[in-house]
Amino acid sequence: MLFLVAALMLLGVVLGTVAHAPLTVTVGLAAVIAVWLGVFALRERHARRRPSAN
Repeated sequence: MLFLVAALMLLGVVLGTVAHAPLTVTVGLAAVIAVWLGVFALRERHARRRPSAN
């Protein structure tokens, strides 16, 4: 429950920051996050296809 409260507080801070940031900064950061998540997803998919060493 405490984790949920902390996550909601962090979301409020982030959304408050985005509301005051210029659109180009917001779009740029969103693109960076999207690329980061895409790379993470590809690495996870690749790791699941390989047989485990254990």
